[in-house]
Amino acid sequence: MIEVKDVTKIYKNGVVETRALNGVSFKVEKGEFVSIIGPSGSGKSTLMHILGALDVPTSGEYVLNNTSVKKMDEDKLAEIRNKEIGFVFQAYNLLARNSSIKNVSLPMMYGDVPKKERYERAKKALFGVDLEDKLQNTPNQLSGGQKQRVAIARALIMNPSIILADEPTGNLPTNQSSEIMDIFDELNKKGHTIIVITHEDEIAARTKRVITLVDGKIISDKKGKHERIEHAID
Repeated sequence: MIEVKDVTKIYKNGVVETRALNGVSFKVEKGEFVSIIGPSGSGKSTLMHILGALDVPTSGEYVLNNTSVKKMDEDKLAEIRNKEIGFVFQAYNLLARNSSIKNVSLPMMYGDVPKKERYERAKKALFGVDLEDKLQNTPNQLSGGQKQRVAIARALIMNPSIILADEPTGNLPTNQSSEIMDIFDELNKKGHTIIVITHEDEIAARTKRVITLVDGKIISDKKGKHERIEHAID
Protein backbone atom coordinates (compact mmCIF):
# COMPACT_ATOMS: atom_id res chain seq x y z
CA MET A 1 0.00 0.00 0.00
CA ILE A 2 2.75 2.46 1.02
CA GLU A 3 6.41 2.27 0.17
CA VAL A 4 8.93 4.93 1.13
CA LYS A 5 12.21 4.41 -0.73
CA ASP A 6 15.37 6.17 0.49
CA VAL A 7 13.50 9.44 1.04
CA THR A 8 15.51 12.55 1.85
CA LYS A 9 14.03 16.00 2.42
CA ILE A 10 16.22 19.10 2.48
CA TYR A 11 14.90 22.58 3.24
CA LYS A 12 16.92 25.53 1.93
CA ASN A 13 17.04 29.02 3.38
CA GLY A 14 19.51 30.93 1.27
CA VAL A 15 22.77 29.02 1.53
CA VAL A 16 21.67 27.20 4.69
CA GLU A 17 20.40 23.65 4.23
CA THR A 18 18.43 21.65 6.80
CA ARG A 19 18.16 17.90 6.26
CA ALA A 20 14.80 16.96 7.80
CA LEU A 21 14.81 13.37 6.48
CA ASN A 22 17.92 11.38 5.61
CA GLY A 23 17.44 8.20 3.59
CA VAL A 24 14.21 6.93 5.15
CA SER A 25 12.81 3.61 3.85
CA PHE A 26 9.88 1.47 5.00
CA LYS A 27 6.66 -0.19 3.83
CA VAL A 28 3.16 -0.16 5.30
CA GLU A 29 0.84 -2.95 4.18
CA LYS A 30 -2.94 -2.80 3.96
CA GLY A 31 -4.59 -3.18 7.38
CA GLU A 32 -1.57 -2.22 9.48
CA PHE A 33 -1.81 0.01 12.58
CA VAL A 34 1.47 1.94 12.75
CA SER A 35 2.82 4.78 14.83
CA ILE A 36 5.73 7.01 13.85
CA ILE A 37 7.30 8.47 16.96
CA GLY A 38 10.14 10.85 17.59
CA PRO A 39 11.17 13.97 19.52
CA SER A 40 10.76 17.51 18.22
CA GLY A 41 12.97 17.97 15.18
CA SER A 42 13.13 14.26 14.39
CA GLY A 43 11.51 14.67 10.97
CA LYS A 44 8.17 13.03 11.76
CA SER A 45 6.11 16.08 10.72
CA THR A 46 8.00 16.28 7.44
CA LEU A 47 7.39 12.58 6.88
CA MET A 48 3.69 13.05 7.67
CA HIS A 49 3.44 15.75 4.98
CA ILE A 50 5.08 13.47 2.44
CA LEU A 51 2.84 10.51 3.35
CA GLY A 52 -0.19 12.79 3.03
CA ALA A 53 0.89 13.98 -0.44
CA LEU A 54 1.19 17.49 0.99
CA ASP A 55 4.90 17.70 0.17
CA VAL A 56 7.41 15.86 -2.02
CA PRO A 57 10.84 14.42 -1.21
CA THR A 58 14.04 16.14 -2.33
CA SER A 59 15.23 12.70 -3.38
CA GLY A 60 13.96 9.16 -3.09
CA GLU A 61 10.46 7.95 -3.90
CA TYR A 62 7.07 7.64 -2.24
CA VAL A 63 4.82 4.96 -3.75
CA LEU A 64 1.12 4.97 -2.81
CA ASN A 65 -1.07 2.08 -3.99
CA ASN A 66 1.54 1.07 -6.57
CA THR A 67 1.84 4.58 -8.06
CA SER A 68 4.79 6.93 -7.58
CA VAL A 69 3.52 10.19 -6.09
CA LYS A 70 6.16 12.22 -7.96
CA LYS A 71 4.45 11.23 -11.23
CA MET A 72 1.13 12.75 -10.16
CA ASP A 73 0.04 16.23 -11.26
CA GLU A 74 -1.69 18.69 -8.91
CA ASP A 75 -5.19 17.53 -9.86
CA LYS A 76 -4.30 13.92 -9.10
CA LEU A 77 -2.65 14.88 -5.81
CA ALA A 78 -5.78 16.80 -4.78
CA GLU A 79 -7.88 13.75 -5.63
CA ILE A 80 -5.57 11.52 -3.56
CA ARG A 81 -5.87 13.86 -0.57
CA ASN A 82 -9.66 13.92 -0.90
CA LYS A 83 -10.38 10.25 -1.55
CA GLU A 84 -7.40 8.06 -0.62
CA ILE A 85 -6.15 9.65 2.62
CA GLY A 86 -8.29 10.57 5.61
CA PHE A 87 -6.58 13.23 7.73
CA VAL A 88 -6.97 13.68 11.50
CA PHE A 89 -5.11 16.66 12.99
CA GLN A 90 -4.15 17.67 16.52
CA ALA A 91 -6.04 20.98 16.15
CA TYR A 92 -9.13 19.21 14.69
CA ASN A 93 -9.33 21.69 11.75
CA LEU A 94 -13.11 22.02 12.04
CA LEU A 95 -14.96 25.05 10.67
CA ALA A 96 -16.10 26.98 13.73
CA ARG A 97 -19.48 28.09 12.36
CA ASN A 98 -20.43 24.73 10.87
CA SER A 99 -22.35 21.98 12.63
CA SER A 100 -20.81 18.56 13.14
CA ILE A 101 -22.74 17.14 10.21
CA LYS A 102 -21.67 19.97 7.90
CA ASN A 103 -18.03 19.57 8.93
CA VAL A 104 -18.18 15.87 8.18
CA SER A 105 -19.90 16.56 4.84
CA LEU A 106 -17.16 18.87 3.51
CA PRO A 107 -14.97 16.26 1.76
CA MET A 108 -18.07 14.97 -0.05
CA MET A 109 -18.83 18.46 -1.35
CA TYR A 110 -15.38 18.55 -2.97
CA GLY A 111 -15.95 15.00 -4.19
CA ASP A 112 -19.21 15.91 -5.98
CA VAL A 113 -21.41 13.65 -3.85
CA PRO A 114 -25.15 14.57 -4.15
CA LYS A 115 -26.52 16.65 -1.24
CA LYS A 116 -29.03 14.06 0.02
CA GLU A 117 -26.39 11.34 0.02
CA ARG A 118 -23.96 13.66 1.84
CA TYR A 119 -26.37 14.11 4.74
CA GLU A 120 -27.11 10.40 5.13
CA ARG A 121 -23.46 9.39 4.95
CA ALA A 122 -22.38 12.10 7.41
CA LYS A 123 -25.14 11.12 9.81
CA LYS A 124 -24.07 7.48 9.66
CA ALA A 125 -20.41 8.44 10.22
CA LEU A 126 -21.26 10.51 13.30
CA PHE A 127 -23.40 7.69 14.68
CA GLY A 128 -20.35 5.46 14.16
CA VAL A 129 -18.29 7.58 16.59
CA ASP A 130 -21.11 7.83 19.16
CA LEU A 131 -22.12 11.41 18.35
CA GLU A 132 -25.72 10.76 17.33
CA ASP A 133 -26.89 13.51 19.71
CA LYS A 134 -24.36 16.09 18.44
CA LEU A 135 -25.25 16.32 14.74
CA GLN A 136 -26.17 20.01 14.86
CA ASN A 137 -23.64 21.14 17.47
CA THR A 138 -20.89 23.54 16.41
CA PRO A 139 -17.30 22.96 17.61
CA ASN A 140 -17.59 25.44 20.49
CA GLN A 141 -20.39 23.26 21.88
CA LEU A 142 -18.18 20.15 21.95
CA SER A 143 -15.43 18.85 24.20
CA GLY A 144 -11.96 18.23 22.78
CA GLY A 145 -12.64 14.52 22.54
CA GLN A 146 -15.94 15.12 20.76
CA LYS A 147 -14.25 17.49 18.28
CA GLN A 148 -11.72 14.79 17.49
CA ARG A 149 -14.54 12.27 16.97
CA VAL A 150 -16.06 14.66 14.42
CA ALA A 151 -12.64 14.89 12.76
CA ILE A 152 -12.38 11.09 12.64
CA ALA A 153 -15.86 10.83 11.11
CA ARG A 154 -14.81 13.40 8.50
CA ALA A 155 -11.60 11.46 7.79
CA LEU A 156 -13.62 8.30 7.14
CA ILE A 157 -16.36 9.83 5.01
CA MET A 158 -14.73 9.21 1.60
CA ASN A 159 -13.79 5.62 2.50
CA PRO A 160 -10.04 6.32 2.25
CA SER A 161 -7.46 3.57 1.98
CA ILE A 162 -5.36 5.22 4.71
CA ILE A 163 -6.12 7.19 7.86
CA LEU A 164 -3.24 9.55 8.67
CA ALA A 165 -3.45 11.00 12.18
CA ASP A 166 -1.05 13.78 13.18
CA GLU A 167 -0.75 14.02 16.99
CA PRO A 168 -4.47 13.16 17.29
CA THR A 169 -4.41 13.13 21.11
CA GLY A 170 -2.03 16.06 21.61
CA ASN A 171 -4.73 18.45 22.87
CA LEU A 172 -6.67 15.93 24.95
CA PRO A 173 -6.61 14.79 28.58
CA THR A 174 -5.61 11.20 29.29
CA ASN A 175 -9.11 9.72 29.45
CA GLN A 176 -10.19 11.31 26.14
CA SER A 177 -6.88 10.27 24.53
CA SER A 178 -7.61 6.69 25.49
CA GLU A 179 -11.11 6.93 23.99
CA ILE A 180 -9.72 8.22 20.68
CA MET A 181 -7.18 5.39 20.54
CA ASP A 182 -10.00 2.94 21.28
CA ILE A 183 -11.77 4.25 18.17
CA PHE A 184 -8.63 3.79 16.06
CA ASP A 185 -8.24 0.29 17.46
CA GLU A 186 -11.79 -0.62 16.45
CA LEU A 187 -11.32 0.90 12.99
CA ASN A 188 -8.16 -1.13 12.52
CA LYS A 189 -10.00 -4.31 13.53
CA LYS A 190 -12.44 -3.51 10.71
CA GLY A 191 -9.56 -3.41 8.23
CA HIS A 192 -8.58 0.25 8.09
CA THR A 193 -4.92 1.11 7.61
CA ILE A 194 -3.93 3.66 10.24
CA ILE A 195 -0.72 5.68 10.65
CA VAL A 196 -0.39 7.79 13.81
CA ILE A 197 2.28 10.47 14.14
CA THR A 198 3.05 11.07 17.82
CA HIS A 199 5.70 12.06 20.33
CA GLU A 200 3.92 10.20 23.14
CA ASP A 201 5.28 6.80 24.15
CA GLU A 202 1.93 5.77 25.64
CA ILE A 203 0.10 6.45 22.37
CA ALA A 204 2.68 4.58 20.29
CA ALA A 205 2.35 1.61 22.63
CA ARG A 206 -1.32 1.34 21.63
CA THR A 207 -0.39 0.58 18.01
CA LYS A 208 0.82 -2.70 16.53
CA ARG A 209 4.04 -1.40 15.00
CA VAL A 210 6.28 1.46 16.10
CA ILE A 211 8.70 3.30 13.78
CA THR A 212 11.08 5.55 15.72
CA LEU A 213 12.66 8.58 14.03
CA VAL A 214 15.65 10.51 15.39
CA ASP A 215 17.49 13.22 13.44
CA GLY A 216 15.72 12.30 10.21
CA LYS A 217 16.62 8.61 10.35
CA ILE A 218 14.74 5.48 11.36
CA ILE A 219 16.52 4.02 14.40
CA SER A 220 13.91 1.37 15.21
CA ASP A 221 11.02 -0.40 13.47
CA LYS A 222 9.33 -2.95 15.71
CA LYS A 223 6.09 -4.88 15.64
CA GLY A 224 4.26 -5.87 18.78
CA LYS A 225 1.36 -3.97 20.29
CA HIS A 226 2.58 -3.95 23.88
CA GLU A 227 6.25 -3.18 23.33
CA ARG A 228 7.62 -0.05 24.94
CA ILE A 229 9.87 2.33 23.07
CA GLU A 230 13.48 1.72 24.06
CA HIS A 231 14.66 5.25 23.32
CA ALA A 232 13.27 7.92 25.62
CA ILE A 233 11.26 10.60 23.82
CA ASP A 234 11.35 14.10 25.29
